[in-house]
Amino acid sequence: MKKTLMLTAFALASLAAAQTTTTDTTTTDTTAAAPMSAAESYSKAQEYAVQADVAYPTPFYDRTLWKASVNQAYLAASAEAGNRDYNAYLAQLYTKTQWWINAYNAWTKLGDLNDTEKQWASLSAAKLAYIALQRGDKATASAYVAKGQAWADSPSLQAIKKRL
Repeated sequence: MKKTLMLTAFALASLAAAQTTTTDTTTTDTTAAAPMSAAESYSKAQEYAVQADVAYPTPFYDRTLWKASVNQAYLAASAEAGNRDYNAYLAQLYTKTQWWINAYNAWTKLGDLNDTEKQWASLSAAKLAYIALQRGDKATASAYVAKGQAWADSPSLQAIKKRL
């Protein structure tokens, strides 16, 4: 517990340091730090993700470090929209933090996926299919199941399909 708290405190301190602004004491002007490049944002996203893996037992976007990681990955992917690595990492973070609709849309946007990415994408589709089924929207659930199975079939998708 003490180790987790220390890592969390360290991570929060680094977040605060990254977001600080400096004020000149002789004037009231506030200047912000120079914006990071896409590569720097990507690197920071990875750093925050490693810290978050240690600090939290379950990844959710609303956890400070996971949110910082996703936001930095988003900045990198937005700055260089054509960079597949940045976009794939963002999609992976969306999936890992259980932000299913963003994950699904990000995987769909990527197009051709490798085998590992297909598994991540299929998981996001299965989760969305389950949610749609729970609210009684069989048509939407069926569409998610079809897309998920096109990426990679799974027992979860098969079970949901049987309920449609």
